[in-house]
Amino acid sequence: MTTVHEPITAAAELAVWPASTTEPRPGDLAVGGVPLAEAADRFGTPVYVLDEAEVRDRCRTYRDAFPDAEILYAAKAFLCRAMAHWTAEEGLGLDVCSAGELELAVTTGFPAERIVLHGNAKSPRDLDTALRLGVGRVVIDSPSEIARLAAAVGPDGHQKVMVRVVPGISAGGHEKIRTGTGDQKFGLSIADGYAQHAITRILDQPQLELTGLHCHLGSQITSVKPYLVAVRRMVGLMARLHEQHGLVLPELDLGGGHGIAYRPGEPTLDLTALARKVRAELADACTTAGLPVPRLIIEPGRAIAGPAGIAVYRVLSVKHTGEHVFVAVDGGMSDNPRPALYGVRYAPRLIGRHSTADRARVTVVGRHCEAGDILAADAELPADVRPGDLLAVPVAGAYHLSMASGYNLVGRPPVVAVRDGSARLLVRRESLEDIRSRDVGL
Repeated sequence: MTTVHEPITAAAELAVWPASTTEPRPGDLAVGGVPLAEAADRFGTPVYVLDEAEVRDRCRTYRDAFPDAEILYAAKAFLCRAMAHWTAEEGLGLDVCSAGELELAVTTGFPAERIVLHGNAKSPRDLDTALRLGVGRVVIDSPSEIARLAAAVGPDGHQKVMVRVVPGISAGGHEKIRTGTGDQKFGLSIADGYAQHAITRILDQPQLELTGLHCHLGSQITSVKPYLVAVRRMVGLMARLHEQHGLVLPELDLGGGHGIAYRPGEPTLDLTALARKVRAELADACTTAGLPVPRLIIEPGRAIAGPAGIAVYRVLSVKHTGEHVFVAVDGGMSDNPRPALYGVRYAPRLIGRHSTADRARVTVVGRHCEAGDILAADAELPADVRPGDLLAVPVAGAYHLSMASGYNLVGRPPVVAVRDGSARLLVRRESLEDIRSRDVGL
């Protein structure tokens, strides 16, 4: 076990936690006025705790930074009925990727006209559901989708669409989450002419109304520069479309991918700088091209949900193997596959008791039958961490439960909302009965 002699200051350690986080007693943390240890005792572990005020504040931050833009919450980061309700109340639209996300939102009361349907391979059910519920816009991602959507709409129907364009920009925190280049499955490339060809085909379908262009560069982007390059290239395409077709598109969607910090000291995207520089770049590019400035659309997901969530686990065992210490908890890659997929690193913290022991570097691992089931490599925890302890992992609100699996049939954790000292269940724990009831054959 490696001892850490210079611990991070308490203020720095809490920098990635929700703004409502307090330490009412040494060693214990409360979020939204609710002690996390009490939430763990009441709802069991693993459990996801979601700070409603943090979600709402982050929605408002985007509205303030981009007052003239349309902000769409990217539901793929995390969606439940409460999340749809909160974002709708805060004036955001919604970006969905399936009939399931769409139906959940609309049956919660989310206005369908404020929803945009994405996806590189939309199923017939996805498109039929979108048209039945009256989704605001469908983002065309491949040439084959044009005829399929036009046929589904029918000769007397009408549907607003956008085209997802690949601007040829590499950006993002990991190669598996970079989507702005031509060597991946999303969108239509500007460089090879596929985007222009698809747009020509859409213009030949009178029931499809092309409202704008869309691009998404990737995820965990912490620099403003890639977005400015994207603006130039997208406006350049809009200028060519104007020359060829006399087309003036009223919307430009720059996607999301805004980077957040998972551990203290990590870089984040400066939202204020992004908004200021993107507006200036867009205005300048449109003036040069002789085009009116289109309305911006921004699609944050992780940046709204991620910092609002905390995962709480209970330690099951502590194993010393040579110089390594493995702290095993009662969850793992079934409720958070991101470390295994992307090598993401977290900063778990002991909660529920005060320890005066020196910090030590340990590896926090999950309970699953995979060597790659690691939740936090090289984590700093008190050297006396032991079975029964509680560990809380901040920045756990995005791409955890939304990507959860049924591996080892352990069941997915519940989601609990906290606000003003009270906690309420949003999504219940997946039970053994849930798992049994789906298995209908023998």
